Amino acid sequence: MTAEERTPSLSAPHSLSLEGRGRLLVSGVTRVESFNEQEVIMGTTRGTLAVHGEELHMEKLSVDSGDVLVTGQVDALEYEDDGQRQEGLFARLFR
Repeated sequence: MTAEERTPSLSAPHSLSLEGRGRLLVSGVTRVESFNEQEVIMGTTRGTLAVHGEELHMEKLSVDSGDVLVTGQVDALEYEDDGQRQEGLFARLFR
C-alpha cells in the first residue's frame, strides 16, 4: 500500500464526537502536526484543528482510516486557516 492510498482524501468525511469533555474521536485526519498535554494540532480534510485542554493523550491514531482518539479534559476546539497557524508558529518562535 502506498502513502497516497493510506492518506485520507480531502473529500473524505470529517466528524467530531466529544463525550463528556473527556473523550474526543476525530475522523478525516490527514496528519498530526504536534501534540502535548495541553494541545493537539492536526490537519483534517476540513482544515487544521487545534484541541486545547489539560492532560491530553492520543490514545489511538489510525493512519489507514484517519481516526484519532484524544482523551483528557477538552477545553476548546478551534479550526484555523493554514496561514494563521504558520503566522502563530513564527510569532511564537521570534518572541
